[in-house]
Amino acid sequence: MANKKAAAPSLTRAARHDFAPADAELASCARAWLAHLGGERRVAELTLAAYSRDLRQFLSFAAIHFGAPPSLAMVSTLSPADLRAFMAARRAAGVGSRSLLRQLAGLRSFTHYLQRSGVQQSAALGAVRAPKAPRRLPKPLTAAAACAVTSVESRAGEDRPTWILARDAAVLGLLYGAGLRISEALSILRADAPIGERDTLRITGKGGKIREAPVIAPVRQAVEAYLKLCPYHLPPERHLFVGAKGGPLSPRIIQLAVERMRGALGLPDSATPHALRHSFATHLLSRGGDLRSIQELLGHASLSTTQIYTAVDSARLIEAYRSAHPRAG
Repeated sequence: MANKKAAAPSLTRAARHDFAPADAELASCARAWLAHLGGERRVAELTLAAYSRDLRQFLSFAAIHFGAPPSLAMVSTLSPADLRAFMAARRAAGVGSRSLLRQLAGLRSFTHYLQRSGVQQSAALGAVRAPKAPRRLPKPLTAAAACAVTSVESRAGEDRPTWILARDAAVLGLLYGAGLRISEALSILRADAPIGERDTLRITGKGGKIREAPVIAPVRQAVEAYLKLCPYHLPPERHLFVGAKGGPLSPRIIQLAVERMRGALGLPDSATPHALRHSFATHLLSRGGDLRSIQELLGHASLSTTQIYTAVDSARLIEAYRSAHPRAG
């Protein structure tokens, strides 16, 4: 049985913002847009929250820039110069290129929604050149460090219940051993727990993309160890991983666990839960895995997204050459 993603609500938490200082008509359209993204498009809750925040920031800028509450009429008269002024203001506030790209994407999505709904049209966003974001290479852990982070023994000295240490090890094992995102690992239902002979997981990733993720024996054993120690009854329809009080497990708890291990294991700040997913891909590639297969395992929609790991592998080879070859200096 596949782990099922709950149907997105018609009006998410992100969509309940009042979008001040926009007028009532524009604010209503903004809420309808977010409800559309969360319901029909099934956009992730975190993405909805980011889009909501970005739109409110733009509306706050527009209120000052135009000297009046933002309205649908204002949207229709936006010029490229207005948008460049907004981008300059965000730059001055310390916002980087990646965040600006996301803000422009959100604004484009909103104006496209208005156009498709027959409410309003604005061509200004199509005329603005998006800033180029530097392509940052993932920073994987070494195989030894990744194994240490996913091991219960690495946290043996911590004053925490044994079942919580086992739970964290199982979650982190799924990130490194199966290449899952932390949100994907925490969405697994008890009915779909990879234990015993069940060696695959059916995962719904970004954009609703479904994939089969193989789960190796050590990871299945880690999940089994957690289930034996977990003090809470977990019916089939509940999430597999729970918090200390039996409620849903927050990603932040896993992030904090890794932060504590960084100090104990002497790992850099780049050692995060998501770095385990990067490590999964990089280590597979270094052992001869082909890009297309790794793309499927990661759930990437485009091969170009996966190709970044070839740059990581090449960088590691060059670094090894420069540090070890007698003529490299």
